This record gives sequence, structure tokens and C-alpha cells, in this order.
Amino acid sequence: MTETSTTDTSATLPALPLIELAPQAFAAVHALHAAVEQAAAAAGLEPLLLELVRLRCSQLNGCTYCVDLHTAAARKAGESDERLGRLAAWRESGALFTPRERAALALAEAVTRLPDHAEGARAQRAARAVLSDAEAAFVAWAATVVNAYNRIAVTSRPVPATEG
Repeated sequence: MTETSTTDTSATLPALPLIELAPQAFAAVHALHAAVEQAAAAAGLEPLLLELVRLRCSQLNGCTYCVDLHTAAARKAGESDERLGRLAAWRESGALFTPRERAALALAEAVTRLPDHAEGARAQRAARAVLSDAEAAFVAWAATVVNAYNRIAVTSRPVPATEG
């Protein structure tokens, strides 16, 4: 009888170079990102709010590269270290985040986690109570796009700028 190894080889498995192997697919994701950015701005969503959404989704997805990228972008847009440090626990952060931000973050988390229908519907209702339908839609689109980027980065494993 042959014994099979149960050793995890993921640490030694080379990254799968998604971008290099399918640059046209990555270009399509990038074009979708640009379209969502433009439409979100036209709908009145603040760039900093979108960065918080992207950062929170990246935290949930465990994408170090994207967490680094969106933390730097949020800082550049004027976000405080206090709020960045508490973003992972925004629900317990009292009034540190506005009702608008809290609604957007809850909706982004629902898009990222794909909860049961009732929980997703609650997040959508709460978002639509303080955001216009267009704003809520583009928060959901921004979360969808960053989730795609997260999955590309986690699979490709680029080195975060802070480590490179």
C-alpha cells in the first residue's frame, strides 16, 4: 500500500501569473473598474468612501497587496490613521464612521461575503435608506470589482509595496 502525503505544498507552489497569461482578461477587469469609477463619481459617491469600501473588501478577502494599496490610497485621499486602524471593527466604532459610510460598508460586506438572502436584503435596505439607488448600486459595483482584483492578486501573489 502506498502512503499519500498530506503535506501542504502551497507555500512552495509558484504563483499563477494570471495577468501575464491573460492580459486581455485583466484589461477587461481594469476597464470595468474605470467604468465603475466614472459612473460612481457621476452618481455622487465620494472617492474616499469608495476607498474605504475597497479596503474593507480587501481585508475580508485577506489580500495583503490590495490592503496595502487601498490603505495608501485612503491616506492620500485624507483618511486618518485612527479610522483606518478601526475599519476592520467599524460596526463597534461608534460614531467614528458616518451613517452613510456604515451603510456602504455593510453593503460592501454583503456583496463580498454573499450572506443568506435575508441578511443581504437587510444590508441593501439599510444602504438604500441613506444612499440613493445609484449610489448603492455603485457601492455594490465597486465591491464586486475589488473582489475580482482581490482574487487575481491572491492567486498571482504580487509583493505588496511595503515589502518590495
